[in-house]
Amino acid sequence: MPFQSIEPRRLYRQIADQIRGLIRSGEFPAGARLPPERDLAKQLGVSRPSVREALIALEVEKLVEVRIGSGIYVLATSGKPVETPRESDAPAGPFELLRARYVIESECAALAAKSAKRPQVAAIEQAIEEMAREHADGRHLLAGDRLFHLRIAEATGNGALVHVVKTLWEERTGPLYQQLEHHYDTPGLWEAAMAEHRAVLNAISAHDATAARAAMQRHLNMAYKRFSKGWDTLQ
Repeated sequence: MPFQSIEPRRLYRQIADQIRGLIRSGEFPAGARLPPERDLAKQLGVSRPSVREALIALEVEKLVEVRIGSGIYVLATSGKPVETPRESDAPAGPFELLRARYVIESECAALAAKSAKRPQVAAIEQAIEEMAREHADGRHLLAGDRLFHLRIAEATGNGALVHVVKTLWEERTGPLYQQLEHHYDTPGLWEAAMAEHRAVLNAISAHDATAARAAMQRHLNMAYKRFSKGWDTLQ
């Protein structure tokens, strides 16, 4: 009997598999409300962000629905098993991705502050202006957001870092992250993000590597905190 390759499985996938199994076994029938995040985390012995990633994965699969201020409910299904690979099988969960970006993009900001030339600083500023136009027009700000972060990577002068940041942004625009962001997507969120971007730009423009690193760390840490906010507190 040939051996099968063993793939390291992300924690959120293991949690999602367990909840999915309980749904299919009838433990949680269609219309039932799942236990709150904090209770699931305690029962499973994992962090709440990992539980949230698992629930988002199940929402992408249309097995559950997150109802802000009410809870997580099981949806009716056809009874047919979801085929693999699933859309929710991302290499990293949204919170893992934010932590990776915290490490990598903060150093990109510091390097950009040291080496960015005037045209590169102007390109970063233009990306913020593009976000402002998108916001004013009622459009989604993702294109301008991505451009801002890529322009900073390009300002490092390091092609490998540009490639890494592009790869991270491919995950950033994947179904898991997009579904998580959907629950928090408000004008206030983007206004806060643009203000944080402006702080990063100011530090890079001043060629202050320490301030640029700190500003990017704060920006990505605030994103982590925004997406960690309890669903029961949102309306």
